[in-house]
Amino acid sequence: MAAPTRPYGSWPSPIDAALAASLDGRPEYLGTVGPEVWWTEPRPREAGRRTLVRRRITDAGPEITELPAPWNVRSRVTEYGGLPWAGAERPKDGPLLVFVHFADQRLYAYEPDAPGGREPRPLTPVSTVGGGLRWADPVLRGGEVWCVLEEFTGPAPTDVRRVLAAVPLDGSAAEDRSAVRELTDDRHRFGTGPRISPDGRHAAWLVWDHPRMPWDGTELRLAEIDGDALVGPRTVLGGPEEAVAQVEWTAGGTLLAVSDRGGWWNPYRVDRETGEAVNLCPREEEFGGPLWKPGLRWIAALPDGLVAVLHGQGSSVLGVLDPDSGDLVDAAGPWTAWQPTLAVNGTRIYGVAASPRSAYEVVELDTATGHARVVGARATDPVDPAYYPEPQSRTFLGPDNREIHAHVYPPHHPACRAAADELPPYVVWAHGGPTDHVPPVLDLHIAYFTSRGIGVVEVNYGGSTGYGRAYRERLREQWGVVDVEDCAAVARALAAEGTADPRRLAIRGASAGGWTAAASLAATDLYACAAIIYPVLDLLGFAEETHDLESRYIDGLAGPPGTLPVLSRERSPVARADRINAPFVLLQGLDDPVCPPAQAERLLAAMRGRSVPHAYVAFAGEGHGFRRAETMIRALESELSLYAQVFGIERADVPRLALHG
Repeated sequence: MAAPTRPYGSWPSPIDAALAASLDGRPEYLGTVGPEVWWTEPRPREAGRRTLVRRRITDAGPEITELPAPWNVRSRVTEYGGLPWAGAERPKDGPLLVFVHFADQRLYAYEPDAPGGREPRPLTPVSTVGGGLRWADPVLRGGEVWCVLEEFTGPAPTDVRRVLAAVPLDGSAAEDRSAVRELTDDRHRFGTGPRISPDGRHAAWLVWDHPRMPWDGTELRLAEIDGDALVGPRTVLGGPEEAVAQVEWTAGGTLLAVSDRGGWWNPYRVDRETGEAVNLCPREEEFGGPLWKPGLRWIAALPDGLVAVLHGQGSSVLGVLDPDSGDLVDAAGPWTAWQPTLAVNGTRIYGVAASPRSAYEVVELDTATGHARVVGARATDPVDPAYYPEPQSRTFLGPDNREIHAHVYPPHHPACRAAADELPPYVVWAHGGPTDHVPPVLDLHIAYFTSRGIGVVEVNYGGSTGYGRAYRERLREQWGVVDVEDCAAVARALAAEGTADPRRLAIRGASAGGWTAAASLAATDLYACAAIIYPVLDLLGFAEETHDLESRYIDGLAGPPGTLPVLSRERSPVARADRINAPFVLLQGLDDPVCPPAQAERLLAAMRGRSVPHAYVAFAGEGHGFRRAETMIRALESELSLYAQVFGIERADVPRLALHG
């Protein structure tokens, strides 16, 4: 029997907003503690908190969720956070964990197997100055936790200092800031936690300073450990135009680093004395990525001298590198994208991977057998996979014949089709960052639209990571130009080839992608509407209002501070609001420290009195990135309602979004 004919966008779907919201997020921050693998995992239905999950390595035992609500394992260092926990196995007493609790940002010690189920106990004090004290990227060393300390010294987001610090495990610093030892001075604005050599005699870490971002230039610092102190710290690799993304020690004490000194993030062996770096696998591929958060890990050394690596163009795959021969063997399996988190135990490697048919899950590769299997966070398909979209990774040509990478998700439904003479509506998704990228993996937020007959195309516009430094540098001082042009070029190409309806094109984006979506409405009449989500909308205001990490990001994205007033008038959607004529919905978290609500409010003020239909939906208690299930439900349904109204689609399964203007 032929599938029924229904207009694009009107198809029924079992993937509703509640389902998409309930499965949002992914496992992060893997680590091994004795015979177990641990990770953090989201709980959207529990106010968006993250918990710790553990599973034994050697048997098929169940996953065990530690730390019931309201415990929330998440750091706020630089607002984006970083590795929030560390652990060690004790021969008689079981694992000892330390973690950051989001609500108060204190470090806690936790002994999950202690008799009677001992509650976590605080290790660090509470501070009421500005953003207080924050901690990230910890490692256990003797009777201390060595980690990044972020300390606010005043009320402004930039009133902050960061150092490496040592926190006593005995709890003596829980009420006494002076009991925290500072291992470094605060001459460097940003950095990662320390990586301690296997013999305990050296520590290595990364630093960088304003106005650079960590993908512009970082330094690998190395120091000797003398007793409990770091002695003679010095830079052995990196600089203003070389971005070192990670540092790692092998079991034999060799220093490894991931650097883009050759134009691509590749793995290097670094001489500790001379700083001479030898490329272990010279390829035009990325073995690293943007260091948005301390604790990200693209390489991990195995005890036998091999190195687990994540590598590729665009998306990353897991491989095992022989650093002596340069031979690289990839793991077998269906996974097409891996997140920058790796852990090792003996011959086993653990990572977080996904594919177009599976969401992110914890995967184990046994290098002794070559066998890979899912060991955690695996969810059975919540609906028939026949409703999942089939992405097509493509390369388009933009202005000046520059290549633009994108993933096209056509409308897809097992039991519906549209009339042969109808073209589908499409939504261009501009990713955040903007120094980031999106891989082609299962995302129920995308399937929510494609299963209803609305196509999606995710654009890795110029400036995205995953394609080498030159591709990344295309956006330098061109934000609001190159990203807008590249998204438009892809949309026009889909329309010109008969894939998309040119009259029913939309654009959506969050954070930096929200900037691109709003700037696109002001720059072109190509789009019928837009979904703009916790966006940057005013360059000058963003530079003054955002958090410390990105307070000088605009220098590289737009231009030096002295040019910002002019550039803001030329590119900011707030300044160009008179050119916005297409309907839009603006979705904003009211507790967002990265893109504060003031950005959205200025655009709304600039649109006041104009007859452009638009809606503003604000969410109390949400920050930068929606985490609560109820928020994501309303956001998705609001977005779909906008498209339905603008594209002329009849849908009775979502509340009608009230558009004003």
